[in-house]
Amino acid sequence: MFDKILIANRGEIALRVVRACREMGVKSVAVHSTADSDAMHVRMADEAICIGPPSSAQSYLSFPAIISACEITGAQAVHPGYGFLSENAAFVQALEDHDIAFIGPTAEHIRTMGDKITAKDTMKALGVPCVPGSDGGVPTLDDAKRVGAEIGYPVIIKATAGGGGRGMKVAQTAADMEQAFHSARAEGKAAFGNDEVYIEKYLTTPRHIEIQVFGDGKGNAVHLGERDCSLQRRHQKVFEEAPGPCITPELRARIGKVCADAVAKINYIGAGTIEFLFENDEFYFIEMNTRLQVEHPVTEGIFGVDLVREQLRVAAGMPMSFGQDDLTINGHAIEVRINAEKLPNFAPCPGQITQYHAPGGLGVRMDSALYAGYRIPPYYDSLIGKLIVHGRDRPEALARLGRALGELIVDGVDTTVPLFHALLAEEAVQIGDYNIHWLEHWLEENLA
Repeated sequence: MFDKILIANRGEIALRVVRACREMGVKSVAVHSTADSDAMHVRMADEAICIGPPSSAQSYLSFPAIISACEITGAQAVHPGYGFLSENAAFVQALEDHDIAFIGPTAEHIRTMGDKITAKDTMKALGVPCVPGSDGGVPTLDDAKRVGAEIGYPVIIKATAGGGGRGMKVAQTAADMEQAFHSARAEGKAAFGNDEVYIEKYLTTPRHIEIQVFGDGKGNAVHLGERDCSLQRRHQKVFEEAPGPCITPELRARIGKVCADAVAKINYIGAGTIEFLFENDEFYFIEMNTRLQVEHPVTEGIFGVDLVREQLRVAAGMPMSFGQDDLTINGHAIEVRINAEKLPNFAPCPGQITQYHAPGGLGVRMDSALYAGYRIPPYYDSLIGKLIVHGRDRPEALARLGRALGELIVDGVDTTVPLFHALLAEEAVQIGDYNIHWLEHWLEENLA
């Protein structure tokens, strides 16, 4: 096991990794920008080092700054958390060049899954079901029209290097193709420096189901069931749960084995998530995230495992502490993402926290780096906490979520807590009957 690791992130995920390190007897190093000098992960880590000004490009995204921090502190490995450099193959290669371990998959796997077309081709070859669509990139409008005619409308045009909903446009009919095609290319070029696009069949009422996988890099892998992340706003998840309300044990076993076998074949190491659209009892691959997910706590809740601890183990060359037969689902878990945003427009709302009280009690977990007096900086993502609840079944988890939301106090800034109070009153949420478009329609009707 490593003696000391550096956490190349901030906020609640950095604090999450600090906690896992402390339980394992591993020293932790927090890095921070000047804007985060009073952040909780800086206070809680064994060591802390400033790596630059508030700009992410000059601090949390700076290879030289992070590598220098490793050399100064003697950190043997880097945990990237999620976001920032967690899926940057060049960063992984730079660490390797300096004999620093990366707590995550190889640069090759990150590159393969980071390109949507290559990822889809790879998954097809591994037997993972994919959405019908173009074979590779679509360079011209004429090619786009041909693909649309072959697979049938509606279709969705996606930037190859896209993510977070950017570079995605829907063409409901052939008449919409020209505008959607050029718009997706322009958005991809502006956001990612790459205007290549591909086309897929647009599923009208799918759910977003993702499978958590974990490999040891030596040909052994397991799946840890699914998460339903269908409640989304602008392709950003806001409410996640496990297991999925619509997934039967038979469906879970089938797609779980496909995913575990796929990552085992490529000797994948660490945590990964294979994301699908799910419609009419069929799974369609959309992408693989080669990192720890924001919503990983719901999987930890129903399986009783520590995924960060497991990441450290396999990165250090140790075997996984569990096999597939050891993983049995226990109850139901739900996570809501709490952002410092002002409703109804979801405008970022940085500022000073005047009062903070985290909810507690049986089956309640609050992952947050907030404290009274902390000033949320305006430079980073607006996520300020994740409230996770666990119950014996879904109704109990929902009831516990409502109770915990009522106990949570965050004064000084606006948050999205009122959104979740409102959603819990909706019958569709109570019975789990929704798809990836449901929340957008609900917001138009209720928060416009």
